[in-house]
Amino acid sequence: MLDSYANVLVTGGAGFIGRHLARALLSLGKGVTVLDNLSTGSQGELPEGATLVRGDIRNPKEMSKAALGAELVFHVAANANGTISVQDPRFDFETNALGTFNVLDAARKADVKRFVYVSSASVYGRPERFPMDEQHPTRPFIPYGASKLTGEFQCLSFQETYGLPGVIARPFCVYGSGENPRMALVEVSRYLRWHLNHRPIQVVGHIDRKTRDFVHVEDVIQGLLLLADRAGDGEVFNIGSGEEVSMRQLTEVIGSVTSREATVREISDITEDTYRLVADISKIAPLGYSPRVSLVDGVGRLSAELGERPELPRGATIFSRGQEGEN
Repeated sequence: MLDSYANVLVTGGAGFIGRHLARALLSLGKGVTVLDNLSTGSQGELPEGATLVRGDIRNPKEMSKAALGAELVFHVAANANGTISVQDPRFDFETNALGTFNVLDAARKADVKRFVYVSSASVYGRPERFPMDEQHPTRPFIPYGASKLTGEFQCLSFQETYGLPGVIARPFCVYGSGENPRMALVEVSRYLRWHLNHRPIQVVGHIDRKTRDFVHVEDVIQGLLLLADRAGDGEVFNIGSGEEVSMRQLTEVIGSVTSREATVREISDITEDTYRLVADISKIAPLGYSPRVSLVDGVGRLSAELGERPELPRGATIFSRGQEGEN
């Protein structure tokens, strides 16, 4: 896989998804450079063999330095926290939209052969049909989704204007080993951390009507590598499990895995994201993509890793100004 590329740049390679991706690329024998400002990760968490360039995608000079010699770029670095985008939309835009422009521009100048942009299912907004395929309308309702969608348009325009071959990935709700509890808002890790600390699981929205597509980070990495290797230029692909899981079902899985019934506190007055968000993965499947980590297996592995009394999740799920989320 990826025989055409020897040197790979991963932006955000010290973060949650980026760290797993860098490790997988190293296992394929690639030279891996990581650009990261270490705001959500640490140098000690980088896989052995990766070269760290400490810098920020918002800084064009630092970005250009990191891109020198790269043949393949995975652009993972981002503000991935929707609440932060509501509270500080300028930071979100400068990181996700302007930052993506800087990465694309550096890749163009470095004559990169392939560009993989890690976008988000948040670009879709509220679902109009189920499951969601890549042709679903894109109407994001928080700044995070809008800034990620802006990055998609920039990728497509750089391909058309400058011939920079790119592909866009839209991961759904990613969870797994190494999430930062200060930033992560995906329910799997948050719920499990509350439960392991013998605290109520705080469910934002309707516990039965709110459903999600939880995809393990290892499956996301599988999808990203396949897109870099086999996808057509300018194409967009969902990366998910293709499985629908309600918040109640998730709490039941957590209770089953830990052999202790979960206590739940439902925050029913916040309903902005009470909807069915599940990926149609039929487009990526012919490339060889097949989710391998079931939710039960993924939660079990994560529970064993976190152990007793892990760090509690921080930050609240907020969709509009002045709103209060979890306590």
